[in-house]
Amino acid sequence: MGLGEFALLAITSVIAVMNPTSTVAIYLALAREVNPKERRRIAAKSMKISFLVLAFFAFTGQLVFLIFHITFAAFKIAGGILLVTSAFRMLHPKQEQYSPEELEDIATIPLAFPLTAGPGTITTVILLVSEANNLLEASLVFVAISAGIAVSYIGMIYAPKIFRFLHQEGLRVVTKLMSIIVLAIAVQFIITGITETIPQILNT
Repeated sequence: MGLGEFALLAITSVIAVMNPTSTVAIYLALAREVNPKERRRIAAKSMKISFLVLAFFAFTGQLVFLIFHITFAAFKIAGGILLVTSAFRMLHPKQEQYSPEELEDIATIPLAFPLTAGPGTITTVILLVSEANNLLEASLVFVAISAGIAVSYIGMIYAPKIFRFLHQEGLRVVTKLMSIIVLAIAVQFIITGITETIPQILNT
């Protein structure tokens, strides 16, 4: 595989698995009661955290999982459980203003993890690094991470203009629909994790 082909594979894989569209919709649903300045700050912080998490696992992912005896299956189950709590938060949104502590929580969970830097994206990054034949190809994985983060951030910044056409009632409907989708994603993460764990348990 040539350098250009690997770059294309890395960028498309990371963006596809990261799925910025769903992250943007969930971000706006969770932070719709927050003023625009705080929304931008939340978006920036969540993307910074996401980049650091993905870069960390790109550097040390396989080693960390090996040292702590963590399987990708267990990681998927944990991410699924976190997404379940996020889905219920979307189904029962708070109408009052968020406290600074709650805003920090939104930026970290679920926007950074498990939505942007979730088990799927982390796994993809680790696999891409393992497939790299040289340092230059490995560096392209970080370019792919940056591209995915940039797409998600730009989507978050301009999302209010898009969703403004939906008005308040339309946004409520989208929020409910997205909460169901998030819950389905969470359940799928958990099911996949359990399915991958069963053979390991049976073989012990």
